[in-house]
Amino acid sequence: MELIGRIISPGAAEGPALITKDPVSFYGGVDPTTGIITDKDHELFGTSITGTIFIFPRGKGSTVGSYVLYRMKKQGTSPAGIINLESEAIIAVGAIIASIPLVDQLDQNPLEVIQAGQLVKIKGDRVIIN
Repeated sequence: MELIGRIISPGAAEGPALITKDPVSFYGGVDPTTGIITDKDHELFGTSITGTIFIFPRGKGSTVGSYVLYRMKKQGTSPAGIINLESEAIIAVGAIIASIPLVDQLDQNPLEVIQAGQLVKIKGDRVIIN
């Protein structure tokens, strides 16, 4: 299956899908040293996002979250790529400065058509699901 979306941060990435319907705050909600979600109220609490294609509706929280994504990329704990329903400034800026591929506004809802663990590839504005 192939989906088409809007490029926020260009590039290519591949990894297993990690999916949540909860918004994500990278500042205070994700440990940049380990890549593990630390927000106790998040459905993925205790899960590592490192190396995944991280699929979530949108970001939330402080603008410092952009720099957390950048720090994660430098430390090797970031997701390989990000797919949002509708990206907002915090996640967009973080993905751009960290060179993490990010797409949103796909022609189908990724939360409904992609299953956790499926191999997902981001290539520019295309998302390929195996």
